[in-house]
Amino acid sequence: MYKKFLIVFIFIVGSATAQELNCTVKVNFEQVAGSNNQVFKTMETALTDFVNKTSWSSLKVKNNERINCSMFININEYNTNQFKASIQVGSSRPIYNSMYSSPIFNYNDKDFNFEYTEFQLLNFNPNSFDSNLVSVIAFYCQIIIGMDADSYKLDGGIPYYEAAQEICNVAQSGGYKGWNQGDTNQNRYWLVNNLLSNTFSQYRDALYIYHFEGLDQMNKDLKLGKEKIIEAVSKLSNMEVNRPNSFLTRIFFDAKSDEIVSIFTGGPTVDNESLVNKLYTISPMNSSKWSEIKL
Repeated sequence: MYKKFLIVFIFIVGSATAQELNCTVKVNFEQVAGSNNQVFKTMETALTDFVNKTSWSSLKVKNNERINCSMFININEYNTNQFKASIQVGSSRPIYNSMYSSPIFNYNDKDFNFEYTEFQLLNFNPNSFDSNLVSVIAFYCQIIIGMDADSYKLDGGIPYYEAAQEICNVAQSGGYKGWNQGDTNQNRYWLVNNLLSNTFSQYRDALYIYHFEGLDQMNKDLKLGKEKIIEAVSKLSNMEVNRPNSFLTRIFFDAKSDEIVSIFTGGPTVDNESLVNKLYTISPMNSSKWSEIKL
């Protein structure tokens, strides 16, 4: 029997200079729906406040500059104070002089299990592991900010990846899956360590070239913008020579595959053939999409 109870979240947040995120948080409890669904609604409201009202950095951000993102939490089961779940995290950023918002991050983390005892105080402390729920959410907040920063400035995301890495290092003491290198080769540990590794620095370069030099310039010179996106893909192609089937390549195309097809199915004409050949090689899982690009 599942215990029916109400979770009350209390988050202690320091004095804020800015809130960087504009995040939509949804908690899906269809698989465990019962007579007391209020617990999940309370969780959704509390996490929404936590993510959006916390200052995750020293950045001074205007309200219209906040990063649009989402966290979709799917509760698979819960029993007493134990929750088994997954979390889909996504983010996007506006493109200069347009109404378009470009996806940057789209990742489904299936190792999102946590416990909560009624009336337990939940407080994010970067120096200690107190809750897997809070640590996972805080980790992805830093990843979102880091990827957004990388899209505006070369290596701009490094301070936020370092903050996420510190969360990962501290959380390893909690015993939950997803924080350790031995769990799998594609988890939170590998995500943040790859983002910081010089071996994968061309991924960070690609984020900057693709967005700032590519998409942001399309309002002035569409052909040049498309050529810059090809250059960004070439960066990933070069990276794949040394690290084939890398986690970060998958992360990139999970967010960008549909957008790339849309960009290169119309004019003006650029070297689509070279682009498509690279795409088939570095992201064969999306071959059916690449076939839609006109050569």
